[in-house]
Amino acid sequence: MPNRIFSFVQLDVFTSRPLEGNQLAVFSDGRGLSDDEMQRLARETNLSETTFILPRDEAVEREQGHKVRIFTVSEELPFAGHPTLGTAWHLYQQSNANEIVLDLKAGKVPVRFSQREGQLFGEMRQAEPKFGRLHSPAEVAKVLGVNVRDLDENLSIQTVSTGMPFTMVAFRSLATLQRLNVSWNQMAPYFASSGTTEFFYLVCRETVALGASLHARMIFYNGEDPATGSAAGCCAAWAVQHGVLAAEQQGLIEQGMETRRPSFLYIRAGKADGVVTNVRVGGNVVKVIDGKVTM
Repeated sequence: MPNRIFSFVQLDVFTSRPLEGNQLAVFSDGRGLSDDEMQRLARETNLSETTFILPRDEAVEREQGHKVRIFTVSEELPFAGHPTLGTAWHLYQQSNANEIVLDLKAGKVPVRFSQREGQLFGEMRQAEPKFGRLHSPAEVAKVLGVNVRDLDENLSIQTVSTGMPFTMVAFRSLATLQRLNVSWNQMAPYFASSGTTEFFYLVCRETVALGASLHARMIFYNGEDPATGSAAGCCAAWAVQHGVLAAEQQGLIEQGMETRRPSFLYIRAGKADGVVTNVRVGGNVVKVIDGKVTM
């Protein structure tokens, strides 16, 4: 069989500076790749996520959006934040439409683009939030290997999903969160009974950057994530629900400081009749690599 060549770009997402933010590989035309080949290519890039755009007829894309699949090094995801923003940013370069709609396994996700402070800014609207169980601070502290007094007693530890579930855990001190040394193997048994892929999103109201609202960390089976857009949506809903942010207040999450890949995620959510709604997560994207894979 003749060699097949697939073009891809590598992007840094949730940053306006190259070599920061969260890395993403985007294959611009994944047609002809099997599920197994997509998974193997995701392992080859060895990034937290790799996406594959599957172009369709223009009329279909206008009605249903751009079909996209998202893979980590070990599994396919129905939704993830920085792959959604990065892939939409790549598609925007070819269309200049103000809004790019991605057709993901989890459903349609619109990403709207505008100019902000002289740079292209993308903001995705995530699925309506679902608030899950409340967690025992003592149990969570034990899992994380910290004293329960290190956690912010004024903020509930709660699971929230806007497409992927995350459990929000608020720390009192930035220094404690920065020093935290915990592995996925320590945390995984806690979530094993839930039957879903779930992670902690660890936050603190003390920050490094001037103007940031929250400092965040997220450790999962592939290490520490520099920026977690899906968790940021959950965090936006949780923050409005528990009074950390007012409805429609623009918040800013700083993440990735501990991995030396600073990332900045802009969050906001509305609230109507006591119900949190219209969760949005935004940021910048830069391209760092153009490449081709020969198979």
